[in-house]
Amino acid sequence: MPSFLTHTFCLLTTTLVPLSSYANWSHWRGPLGNGTSPEAKPPLKWSETQNIKWRSPIPGRGSGSPVVWENKIFVVSAVAPDGGLGFDGQEVSKLDFKLFCFDRLEGKLLWERTAISATPHQGTHSTNGFASASPCTNGKHVYAHFGSRGLYCYSMEGELIWKRADFGQMDTRNAFGEGSSPTLVDDLIILPWDHEGPSALYALDQKTGKTIWKTPREDEPTNWCTPLIVDHEGKKQIVMNGQTYIRGYDLTTGKELWRVAGKAQRPVTSAVAIDDLAIVASGFRGSYGGAFRLSGRGDLKGTDNVAWSWDDNTPDLASPLLSGELLYLHKAKSATLSCLNPRTGEAYYTASRIPGLSTLYATPVAANGHVYITGRSGDTVVIKDSKKLEIIGKNSVGEGVDATPALVENQIFIRGEKHLFCIQEN
Repeated sequence: MPSFLTHTFCLLTTTLVPLSSYANWSHWRGPLGNGTSPEAKPPLKWSETQNIKWRSPIPGRGSGSPVVWENKIFVVSAVAPDGGLGFDGQEVSKLDFKLFCFDRLEGKLLWERTAISATPHQGTHSTNGFASASPCTNGKHVYAHFGSRGLYCYSMEGELIWKRADFGQMDTRNAFGEGSSPTLVDDLIILPWDHEGPSALYALDQKTGKTIWKTPREDEPTNWCTPLIVDHEGKKQIVMNGQTYIRGYDLTTGKELWRVAGKAQRPVTSAVAIDDLAIVASGFRGSYGGAFRLSGRGDLKGTDNVAWSWDDNTPDLASPLLSGELLYLHKAKSATLSCLNPRTGEAYYTASRIPGLSTLYATPVAANGHVYITGRSGDTVVIKDSKKLEIIGKNSVGEGVDATPALVENQIFIRGEKHLFCIQEN
């Protein structure tokens, strides 16, 4: 479901000192928006008893991914007063929608804020909670999006700066719940709002929350995708997946620039980009992936602005991972992985099974020559980041995981069902 200004860290005995520009994980897809960290060198092995630097309990339920800025980690959760999940398949209970801030060195809770206490207007899928959108931060403010419950802006010390709770209520397909994450860029926060009612894409002022523009997406039903910001020839575009169309928008005005018809239902996956290509793929009740030229305008179908397309083994839940010159597509329900050339669509391997994994909601991430694929069981399979599938090993934190891990310097941060984990070699 981003403002990718980041800093590297020098870990001292009592503090973290920023050094360079690519080490914070300020958004669920990392500093480049594609699932990779250019500088991190995370561990390859861990277990419940090995290389766990710390684990901190998180009450409630949430699949929003942790984000990291210097020595602070932010996580969201929806907490039921009775300690339950807030939804038993029949009744929805009142929930506290919370943002937590943890210290990166020791894992201690620095502060927590209840954005709102509310009873959701509809239920959610049995595998989804009510805090599925990941927070994001620019180092000055942190933003927590709770969908129909609103968007909240806090200072890094936990002071509420502004809130917006006037977007209305989402009516999601089959009451599957909400989950698209906002994205930061320049002085804007881009907020997707696709559901069974009037869908739209918003650009808000980061400092005030004021609407800068709103673009209707009335022909788009529910999706759970997060916008990708790309820079093409000095101008920024927003790339949004959709069931009806995949589209590109002008960042400044919100005007639609290009579109191409989708071929799958209920999109969940977000885009990646390389050079002048935006790459988007979906794989539920249909299968479609393609690379679309950012210079194209209007309907791209049947034109040279579709650089390549792929109609099989496209991801249904986890978003594509772009690592350097390699594109990874994971078909979650069959636990298979494909590796492609992102410029041409040439497959290096297709639908290769990853032993030990079944369904995954987390998007694969990559750093330092390795790819990390995390299943809902809490198992993470590490493979070589290469054209040939080579499995390095399998690790576990001992509890379920739906959130995408964050890779920062020599650490991995994983938001599990009950805990936030910091993984670091001892």
